[in-house]
Amino acid sequence: MSGCEARSLLHPYLLLLIYERPGHGYDLIDRLACLGVSDVEPGHAYRVLRGMERARLVESTWVPSEAGPARRRYELTERGVADLEAWAPKLAHLGEVITSFLARWNAAARAAAPAAPGGGREPRAVSWT
Repeated sequence: MSGCEARSLLHPYLLLLIYERPGHGYDLIDRLACLGVSDVEPGHAYRVLRGMERARLVESTWVPSEAGPARRRYELTERGVADLEAWAPKLAHLGEVITSFLARWNAAARAAAPAAPGGGREPRAVSWT
């Protein structure tokens, strides 16, 4: 998924990463890239983190660093865990919607394969995984 689409789900991604292991902002941004959410602007990630902190979903503490200035380390609160749990069924539903879309797209692409509309290139089938 390109960064643009995945960034719209930054909130639950960050909650999950913090649930797995608390961390500081740049650590979380690096870990987002491992999930396929690349090109996240640090300013955007920090705005989301600050919003989650205002909503009491995460707490932050300053932790000294041997390699530079202290860093703000984010941890999930009970409210944050509940919010993450609420995201799971929403994302499961989104996955079902995307799976349905891709099935219809692939069927339409197969049907259009012999003669692409307008003489253009033939559509490619796409898989979810």
